[in-house]
Amino acid sequence: MKVIVCGAGLVGFGIAKQLAAEQNDVTVIDKSPELVQQIADQLDVRAIVGHGAHPDVLERAGAADADMLIAVTHYDEVNMIACQVAHSLFNVPTKVARIRAQGYLKPVWQDLFGDARLAIDVVISPELEVARTVLRRLAVPGAFDVLDFSDGRVNVVGVSVEEDCPIANTPLRQLTELFPNLRARIVGIARNNELFIPASADEMRAGDEVYFAADAKDVRRTLALFGHEDKEARRVLIMGAGNIGLYVAQELEKHHPGVKVKLIEQNRERAMVAADLLKRAIVLNGDGLDLDLLSEAGIGETETMVALTNDDQANILSCVIAKREGCKRTMSLVNNRTYAPFMRAFGIDAFLNPRAVTVSNVLQHVRRGRIHGLRAVHDGAAEVIEAEAMETSQLVGQPLRDAELPDGMRIGMVVREGEVLVPTGSTEIMAGDRVIIFARADVVRKVEQMFRVSLAFF
Repeated sequence: MKVIVCGAGLVGFGIAKQLAAEQNDVTVIDKSPELVQQIADQLDVRAIVGHGAHPDVLERAGAADADMLIAVTHYDEVNMIACQVAHSLFNVPTKVARIRAQGYLKPVWQDLFGDARLAIDVVISPELEVARTVLRRLAVPGAFDVLDFSDGRVNVVGVSVEEDCPIANTPLRQLTELFPNLRARIVGIARNNELFIPASADEMRAGDEVYFAADAKDVRRTLALFGHEDKEARRVLIMGAGNIGLYVAQELEKHHPGVKVKLIEQNRERAMVAADLLKRAIVLNGDGLDLDLLSEAGIGETETMVALTNDDQANILSCVIAKREGCKRTMSLVNNRTYAPFMRAFGIDAFLNPRAVTVSNVLQHVRRGRIHGLRAVHDGAAEVIEAEAMETSQLVGQPLRDAELPDGMRIGMVVREGEVLVPTGSTEIMAGDRVIIFARADVVRKVEQMFRVSLAFF
């Protein structure tokens, strides 16, 4: 596939790195000579200095025969115009744009995007996606990651194995025997920062980070087996009333009236805007690292504190202080991926990386085959894929034990006509099934091939 990426920032770099690693033909455009040189030195891609929305620059990048254009510069308007030019002059089939300004994304303007108007096929809003991720994690306390698939019927959940975990040091096959009615399956284990797909004889150990796929109705019960029986937070403190923090507060007010929400915002004007837009939440103007202000906000009685400012260090430090002052659970927004390995050491229960969320959303539209959902996990070491089995798929019509599945992948759940099934060796995949797969990054292309529609199908 030939892909043009406009923007060589963190997100553009992440997308280009992933696509280049999968042997795609990638060209990156950016106005910054330094960023272009950096990406050319580190990745196997073409890199061009120029304005991503200018026709001559797109022509030099090979837009005339490109399969996709992904516009992720820092400017919404540049991203939108780049997509329009790619459509109008070069007829690029698929155009993806990152758009941050919420004014463009209001439901009343939903007809703005499309070939008849602005020719954008996929709109990515990092702020909204991160905010929704925060809400999912608030709804499932005890987990450090929560992903939705098949219209919410299936969750893939990340959970830490603590020293007192009741099911640690038990072979996975034995867990299946002990809990035969539990619709959940361990699909991935990260140990010492190395992720692997477990076999039935493998065991979970204290310190592991485990991913399991489960029927959404059985997630709480599965977490309880890990020793995580945390109740959903009723007192939430949000640091930062930007687009993400404000959206989270509004959604909590709208859908969880029993939750008491407080916000801390350092910018006075932004704090006043938030106070005007929120009905019940309390907005405090001040520094989230100020102990007196945190005390006024009731940090000692707060069940979950979520740090969502643009300052990674402030987010991390505020979570550390909150834990010291008695807050039960903390969650932090972290843009710099180098901080990720230290989150557990800092005592932070969960963290979110906007770049990783955005890259996952973009890759969902790059994947070929009947891919309906995709999320990268563990800093891109693996992907969780929701794929639809077609009649020509090599999985259909035979027991899974006889299917030649590649090493490095594990089928988590199967959804058939709305019913969630736990796959076993005797399970036969049928055409139309939605299959939730956990796959290491190096075998994703093989999974993609398994669900591609062959020409014989037509």
